[in-house]
Amino acid sequence: MDEEITDDPQFNTEQLNRLKSLTDSEIKSIDETLLNNTSTDWRKVARVVGSAMAELKKAHEGIPDVFFAHRIKVLVEQGLLESQGNLNRMRFSEVRRQDQ
Repeated sequence: MDEEITDDPQFNTEQLNRLKSLTDSEIKSIDETLLNNTSTDWRKVARVVGSAMAELKKAHEGIPDVFFAHRIKVLVEQGLLESQGNLNRMRFSEVRRQDQ
């Protein structure tokens, strides 16, 4: 049976309320952890997100994986990461730090 490929889900009301409570320093911590889980080799966004979530489990309980994936998109837009694939589908996209 073929698995239907869809975009990652949107935030639900409970998740949106939790996200609104994040401070700038907490978002910066999430971004730094995401960056620390990348390399100059391509890595699946789902892997980077899962690793970051595992590191931050206690500090950021209730933050959904799709928020971490959203922050990956922001890091790409800021030029801190490059991507390939569809970033709306974390299992079907990859990121890496640019060679410096």
